[in-house]
Formats: sequence, structure tokens, C-alpha cells
Amino acid sequence: MAVTTPRIPSGTARTLGPINWVICKVIAKGAGVPNPHLFTTLGRTGGLYRAWLFYSGHLMPGGRISRKESEMVILRVAHLRDSAYEMDHHIRLGKRAGIDRDLLELIKTGPDAPGLSTRYRTILTAVDELIATKILSDATWNQLATQFDERRLIEFVLLVTQYDGLATTLATLRVERDYGDRPPRP
Repeated sequence: MAVTTPRIPSGTARTLGPINWVICKVIAKGAGVPNPHLFTTLGRTGGLYRAWLFYSGHLMPGGRISRKESEMVILRVAHLRDSAYEMDHHIRLGKRAGIDRDLLELIKTGPDAPGLSTRYRTILTAVDELIATKILSDATWNQLATQFDERRLIEFVLLVTQYDGLATTLATLRVERDYGDRPPRP
């Protein structure tokens, strides 16, 4: 989806406040961008932004699901939701977590891609089902339960819905991409 004029502009030092401004500057440096538009937009919400960061950080990178599998989930959600902003960032993060070009193409193709392990196929199937139906069937849940313990099952659902909601936020607010119209290469 092409982003048009943002509905809410990125915040400035004055509109973000000193704490959120510093947080956004640290994020910008880590991402290698002058303005992390998502963060400088959400930062306008004050303490809600910091609470969201805390929650998000506990899911990724602080969750119990491996970084590689978390990135697989996020990339699949971003692909299904056509979220260029999420794809831009998570292609880079996924590469650091071990997702090469070949695996990225399998993730984009989805659970029917040839060459996927049973585990990866199960993860992608569950992501697709959650995005499409907002619930998991008993069959998909039972299959996912062969791959994750109870804590990770809960975390999985929270991770998928967090990034689905984030894709909705990005699209609705029309947050501009940080890297322009050319996504980073995996």
C-alpha cells in the first residue's frame, strides 16, 4: 500500500517531550535512520508510547520464542498485511536473526512453500489463520502445541496480533517509511 501524506506528522522535540525525544533518537541511531517515523508518531502519546514500547520489547526481542522464529512471524504478518514499513525494518532484523533471502522468499510464499520444515510450516499456517480469521482452529492449535509450550503458545498469539495491530496503526496513520520507497535488501 502506498503511503500518502501522514495523518499525524512525526513528532519533534517539543511535541514528544524530552523523554520520548531521547528514546526516539536512540531508536533512530540503532535503525540507522534520521527519523524513525513510527516511533516519532506514536511518541506523541506520552506515557502510552513508553508502555507500548515496554510491551513490544517483551514480545520482541525479549520473548521466549527464538529471534529467528519471531522475525518469521513478523515478516509473514507484514507480507500478508502489505506493510512496507514493517517489511523494511524486519528484513534487516530478520537477516541478523538468520533469515536469508531464500528463507524470506519461503516466508512470503507461505505455508505451502516447498522445502519448509514441519515446524516452520506450522508457524506460518498459524500466522495465516490468525490474520485471516482472527482465531485458530482446534487442528491448527493442536499442531502449534506440538511446537511450543504453553507460555510460547500465548506469546505466539500476542506476537501475531501485536504486529497485525501495528500494521493497522501504520496504515491508518499513514506513517511514512523510514528508508524511502526502496526497501533494504535481505
